[in-house]
Amino acid sequence: MRKSKPKKRILLPDPKFGDTLVTRFVNSLMYDGKKSTAYATFYDALAKVEDRTKENGLDQWKKALTNVMPAVEVKSRRVGGATFQIPSEVRPERKTALGIKWLISYARVRNEKSMADKLSSEIIAAAKGEGAAVKKRDDVHRMAEANKAFSHFRV
Repeated sequence: MRKSKPKKRILLPDPKFGDTLVTRFVNSLMYDGKKSTAYATFYDALAKVEDRTKENGLDQWKKALTNVMPAVEVKSRRVGGATFQIPSEVRPERKTALGIKWLISYARVRNEKSMADKLSSEIIAAAKGEGAAVKKRDDVHRMAEANKAFSHFRV
């Protein structure tokens, strides 16, 4: 490696729950540096989750995030002119990053009125183990399972 690795940035916990994971989620949700709008959207979504499920919104969100996080993924690697999809374990940091990214991106493409509605629906679906984000995780796992024969090429 040529340069030193960049230092991990320390995130401040969010104002309502005091959780740094919530801050990471809101940072991914944010557009154009509008963090307060992103926080408002997230808190609205959690309130809607509580209304619909009659359970704690933050717990439901954490459960949804755990259901979406992948355990294995495939990475492309060239071996002798051929490219192989090699299954590999996912680091904990990357697990949460992928889970957050998938939850938000699949919430954005839902057909509801506001982002808070879309996000709350995706959170509820993911907490139950269904929805597009969970399907994505299953697809990634299936792909890794299908390419298990190439795991000996692992770096």
